Amino acid sequence: MTTTRFAGITLQPSHTIGRAEFSGPGFRNPVAMVRGEEDTMYVVSRSYDYRPDGKRITICTLDEDYIGEFARGVTTAGEGDPSDADGSLIWPTAIALDSEGNVYVADEWLNRISVYSGDGAYLSKWGTPGSGDGEISSPSGLAIDQDDHLLLVDCDNHRIQKFTRDGQYISQFGSKGDGDGQFNMPWGITIDRSGDIYIADWRNDRIQKFDRNGNFLMKFGTSGSADGQLDRPTGVAVDRDGNIYVTDWGNDRLQVFSADGEYLTQTTGDGSLSKWGKEKLDANSEMWQERDIAQGLEREKLFWGPIAVTVDDDDNVFVVESARSRIQIYRRQVPVFFGGRL
Repeated sequence: MTTTRFAGITLQPSHTIGRAEFSGPGFRNPVAMVRGEEDTMYVVSRSYDYRPDGKRITICTLDEDYIGEFARGVTTAGEGDPSDADGSLIWPTAIALDSEGNVYVADEWLNRISVYSGDGAYLSKWGTPGSGDGEISSPSGLAIDQDDHLLLVDCDNHRIQKFTRDGQYISQFGSKGDGDGQFNMPWGITIDRSGDIYIADWRNDRIQKFDRNGNFLMKFGTSGSADGQLDRPTGVAVDRDGNIYVTDWGNDRLQVFSADGEYLTQTTGDGSLSKWGKEKLDANSEMWQERDIAQGLEREKLFWGPIAVTVDDDDNVFVVESARSRIQIYRRQVPVFFGGRL
């Protein structure tokens, strides 16, 4: 276990959630997650096209207690094509919760947003394919702002659009390019406590920051693998002190930057065997034996396909790791001194 420190702050590995499953406790190629009420979390599994039964939203707790799942349009293993029926998913990419606990899931194949209640009951859908105002093409990121409006990363249209919760178009910003405020296949999005918006500009290998009205504020990141450089960043999150976390997908790492975009530190993963993983091994002694003689298990702790990152109000940092079908969780610890925090 490696403890990562930066600017007086410790990023302490906590635990790992997940195992590769097409249903039940586990995930299959997770691509996004969001924290719910109390200790709950919602995790989006994209699965494979030849296994549409694995496409779903899993509800579990921070302690890896399985609650349930929803949005499984296909339930028979290995049979049928992906379903476009109401409430089903084909290529899910992103998830967000509104102030009432309703769940919004973006689907880049169907070019639609599906809306569910907090317990997974299907409510509605909206979205029209295209490039006009309010039309979408391959939505890849979602965030809810302080006004309960939904900000959508319109990836193939290289822009960010704002909608009401029922899908009424409000505004947009961005265009294709590499200039300030332009995008080239943007992916992840987050909103900080001040309402400022951060975008993982995937093909431009950078993070851009905007105010709540879409006015450009700053950018950071260049292409490469050195400290502070990025290779296809997919996710971005901001903690309560303004530090910026980026899933550097092409470099298989998580990087942390200051509020000004200065490089602070990175980690390449500290994964451990999850509770669900241990339960599966305990049910099959032969699997334990195979694991005991396996070579190269040291690689198991490393990130493989880190695609999204979330920081909650309790200083938990969640890294969604698609290729290993798991989430690595860190605890951000800030030193406390007499008279307050440092």
